[in-house]
Parts: sequence; C-alpha cells; structure tokens
Amino acid sequence: MHIHVLGAAAGGGFPQWNCNCFNCDGLRKGTIKATKRTQSSICVSGDGVNWVLFNASPDVLQQIQDFAPLQPGRAIRDSGIQAIILIDAQIDHTTGLFMLREGKVKREIYCTDMVYEDLTSGNQILNILGHYCGINRHDVPIDGNTSFEIPNVPNLRFTAVALKSAAPPYSPHRNDPHPGDTIGVLIEEISTGKKCWYSPGLGEIEPHLPPLMSQADCIMVDGTFWTNTEMIDMGLMTKTARSIGHNPQSGEGGMIEKLNEFGDVRKVLIHINNTNPILREDSAERAILDTHKIEVAYDGMDIIL
Repeated sequence: MHIHVLGAAAGGGFPQWNCNCFNCDGLRKGTIKATKRTQSSICVSGDGVNWVLFNASPDVLQQIQDFAPLQPGRAIRDSGIQAIILIDAQIDHTTGLFMLREGKVKREIYCTDMVYEDLTSGNQILNILGHYCGINRHDVPIDGNTSFEIPNVPNLRFTAVALKSAAPPYSPHRNDPHPGDTIGVLIEEISTGKKCWYSPGLGEIEPHLPPLMSQADCIMVDGTFWTNTEMIDMGLMTKTARSIGHNPQSGEGGMIEKLNEFGDVRKVLIHINNTNPILREDSAERAILDTHKIEVAYDGMDIIL
C-alpha cells in the first residue's frame, strides 16, 4: 500500500496567508528551520495506478501537479483519482472539490449522511458540483464493523467509524454534534493485510477506537495543536483545542501519551496548525516527539506498507 501525503497543514496552510505568528513570520523570512506545507490531504493506492483521494483541500490543484501518479496522461482527459473519501465537511477538506469540476466523468464521492447534509445545505458544494461534472454519492458506514471496497480501486478495503468532533462552523448543527460529522478510517491492503489508521481530526481517543487503531501498522492522527490553550495563549481564539475537536499533543491525556499505548508501530502527525512549534525542526517540542518516535508529516511524504 502506497500512502502519499499531498498536504500536511491544517486550515490556512503554513505559512497562513494573513498570519505573522513566530512560525509563519519566521518561515517567510527564513529565520526558522521549517518547510512550507499545504492543507491536509492524502491519497492511497493498492496498485500504484488507481488512487483514492482523502479530502479535497483548497490546494488540491498544486498537490496533483506535485504528484505525477495522479495525472497518468492515458487519454486527452485523465486522472489517477478514482474516488474521493471525505473525512468531514470542513472548508479546508472540501473546497478543492470546486477545482475538480472539469470533465464529463462524475466524481465518486464517499461520505457520511451528516457530511452529505452539510455539503448540500449549509455549504452546497455538492449541489454546485452536480451542475458541472456531476457526482455519484456513496454512503459510508460508521459502525466500525462494516467494511467497504471501491470499484476501480483494487486491493484496498476501508472501515470507518464515527469520531467525537464538531461539525463545521457553517453547519446548522454546529453546536449539536451527530455521529458522522467526522470519521476515522482504517485502510487495509487486502493482499498483504497491512493497515493504516487515518484521522486528521480527532478530539479524543474514545473507547471504541483502540480496537481499530491497534490493528494498524501506521497510525496517522490529528497533529493540529501542541497545547490545549495554544490559540488562547497567542490571542488568536477564545476556545481550547479540545473544544473545537482537536486533542493536543502535550499534557495529560494528550496525543503523545495516547500514542505511546500503541507500542512499536509507525506514528505520524498530520493536519498541523501553523502555530504549532513542532513545525520547527529544531524546536524542543520536535525533540520530544523524536524521543517518542512520533513523526511529523510533510508535503510529499511517502509511506509504503
């Protein structure tokens, strides 16, 4: 199984266009040791030819151009992307759908009922896409037991489960969470049994998640914030990380502590906010991650299982 990180940053990317925090200002000026990142997305293949795109970030066109297998050039109009799985309905995970409107082949969209509702009501992106290329929408079961496969994507199987997280700010039920607002997915290569757990939005590791996550050879999880009060401390927000659906890395019950429970498997943080000190490669926080053998995803990162 080939997992390619198209984008590793949280919403806004790194540097964020209007942000002058220490990280963003330092990256622009070249005064910190860090690498720019686009907004989070991965693609996965079981044969190296047919790919599943996870989320469609606002940076999707550049991400496709930067990864040649997604444009194999077999015909006058072509793509290696056979289907798109939406983890949630957040702006930074769905806006790129507008950029994938060209052509006459309907987009194969896999999402939960709650995501579909948000993307046809609060933000009508799927309705609009229907006027261009059209879509075939497929429901994603979220019981954690029912797996599904995708036609034209051989050798891969997917198992999704609902996560505790908030719907987007534009959602009619932003303050009334429903199962399916956000999901995590266990991706399995059928021929080898190798598995990857993917959850770029993860408020907490709930009791029903370890049985799935413990099956994985690679765990890719939410790396948004270092501390629970990161945005408050910088004067950028009045809410904590956990209150907006992101478990921070540090502190009691944080991602580092929880990931340590899964033993010696590959662990990668993705969806990293521009304020997070782990973006600085020589930071004390990055050194802490190194001691726990936790990696920080970057654009262009390849994981082969």
